[in-house]
Amino acid sequence: MKRNLSVTFIMITVILDAMGIGLILPVMPELIMELRGSDISEAAIWGGILSAVFAVMQFLFSPTIGGLSDRFGRRPVLLTSLGIMALDYLVMALAGTIWLLLIGRIVGGITAATQATASAFMADISERGKKAQNFGLISAGFGVGFILGPVIGGLLAEFGPRAPFFAAAALAAANMVFGYFVLPETVTKENRRPFEWKRANPAGGLKYIGSIPGVGWLLVVFFFYQISNMVYPAVWAYYTQAAFGWEPGMIGISLAVYGIAMAITQGGLIRIIIPRLGEIRTVYLGLLYNAITLAIIANITSGWALLLMTPLASLGAVVAPALQGVMSGRAADDQQGELQGVLASINAIGMIATPILMTQVFAWFTAPDTPVYMPGAPYLLAAVMMLISWVLFAASLRRPAHSPADTP
Repeated sequence: MKRNLSVTFIMITVILDAMGIGLILPVMPELIMELRGSDISEAAIWGGILSAVFAVMQFLFSPTIGGLSDRFGRRPVLLTSLGIMALDYLVMALAGTIWLLLIGRIVGGITAATQATASAFMADISERGKKAQNFGLISAGFGVGFILGPVIGGLLAEFGPRAPFFAAAALAAANMVFGYFVLPETVTKENRRPFEWKRANPAGGLKYIGSIPGVGWLLVVFFFYQISNMVYPAVWAYYTQAAFGWEPGMIGISLAVYGIAMAITQGGLIRIIIPRLGEIRTVYLGLLYNAITLAIIANITSGWALLLMTPLASLGAVVAPALQGVMSGRAADDQQGELQGVLASINAIGMIATPILMTQVFAWFTAPDTPVYMPGAPYLLAAVMMLISWVLFAASLRRPAHSPADTP
């Protein structure tokens, strides 16, 4: 029972991390205009800055938070982060200047970098061979938070632009109290690792984790996968409007369909797929499936066909937790937090780089003077990058750090 409660706490923590991005999005324009006394154009610029800062902080501090959890334990790191998160949301709710809001987003990005520690906790309590399934729960939780965040934020916006911040503060504080009573410590003398600053940063963590036999190649695979997979939120709204004339309501419905289907895949179907195929085959076939799906989306000609394709595309979400499981199995017990921190940093790079890259490609192929009009061009580029991931993964299978039984 206590184990189930601790997993529930971890899921809520990840959901809150994901909600922290979407919960405040509906009210940010109004709040920024209130603080700056500006119009929507300037508010959009500041909104972009605040979003980028949040992602950059996650990139920089995910290895640090993961390394701290390897040294001091998952429990104190998670509970402390939630406590600071609650205070940070309260400060943002009361912010009287844009600079205080900026500081709040900086602190928020750091405290939301606990997905690595949550994943490390799941690795600690998982039997070998079942880590990927539990990583799927983490990914499903993130998907649920992605769906709930904008919905709850939009509803709370009826009570004013600061209401979502107060709600987020209350949720973080309540989850901290819940975790205090149900979360055990999983770091013991056997898997405790000294904290080293030279490893507690993206470059240092990448160096040490990348030196683990068979993991360096997989980090590159994970990078290309993340960049290509994040094309969905990056340009979906622009692509569907340009190609099919979808209104905001239809765009929202389609994103909700994708998010729900992804949560079902990572939280449920993955527990059927991985035991049957194994982690290696799941990644191998999943990457190829994603490449084909993205290529189809890039060239689809019917809006209704695209909507029907959306839940099918979400089946490719099995790749990330399966790939995490492969790498976690190759890392030592005292490196789980460090590994998840590096993966979280790579994920943050994707959050920073993909919108810039894919929107530029979209703009070039939809400009009035473009020689080739193709709104789906970003998805075609993503398909190519996914295919690169598949080739690199296939090449990594020829190296010695895997079981012959897992080879597809």
